[in-house]
Amino acid sequence: MSFPTPRRLVVTQVRYQLRIFARTPVAAFFTLVLPITMLVLFNALFADGTVDTPRGAWPVRQFYTGSLAAFAAVSATYTNLANTVPILRDEGVLKRWRGTPIPPWAYLAGMIGSAVMIALVGVSIMIGLGVVAYDLQVSSDKLPAAAVTFVLGVAAFAALGMACAAMVPNARSAPAVANATLLPLAFVSNVFIPLEDPPRWLEVVGDFFPLKPFVVAFQDTFNPFVDAPAFDWGKLGGVALWGVVGTAFALRRFRWEPSVSDDGSTPSGRRRG
Repeated sequence: MSFPTPRRLVVTQVRYQLRIFARTPVAAFFTLVLPITMLVLFNALFADGTVDTPRGAWPVRQFYTGSLAAFAAVSATYTNLANTVPILRDEGVLKRWRGTPIPPWAYLAGMIGSAVMIALVGVSIMIGLGVVAYDLQVSSDKLPAAAVTFVLGVAAFAALGMACAAMVPNARSAPAVANATLLPLAFVSNVFIPLEDPPRWLEVVGDFFPLKPFVVAFQDTFNPFVDAPAFDWGKLGGVALWGVVGTAFALRRFRWEPSVSDDGSTPSGRRRG
């Protein structure tokens, strides 16, 4: 019997991780249901407003569709991986995976691939809801830009999620680090609040980190005042650079074995021999 091809190994692991995700209601809620709920609530509260752009007033309901769709993609990759990988490491799952005949990279590729698939599902639902309920305009001339922006964004944030997982000492601190590095940025990155004339320092902070460039570049592909093909190579280049940094950090600092406390026990409560 021949050994499975690399492609089949990855596909199998992606299916396995998606099955685990589907059996975890809490993860599904925070990754998929919460962004949709926020989209409905924000539009119920601010649906009559507009966002001023240099070329015209954009309905706020369409603004929130693009911003929260991008946020859903980031949650499915960065937050999901930053929380899941440390749990698997502390429980010894990563260590056992590494001891199997299957190449370790296949497991990691499966986790990352499943996160990207979940992000695609979340973004598709959000965009579909925007088209049906909020008159979101989808132009075929801008779909290539939307696809490229999505792929580049989820790849970069998946890499940053793995970097965050490598950085945190244990699973208990992972949610705090993931949320502390994402949620404050969301308020200054055109996700929850349309920043039309922010203080200069807030604008600098938002432009430096990758969330705002990704969100704005993705929003522009659905903004009727942005001409096709709507590629923003400057913002995409900044997001890609963060992805490279995240990949380099994750490769250098990634750990397969759980951390060990002073008494010789792992975070799962087991003592190491």
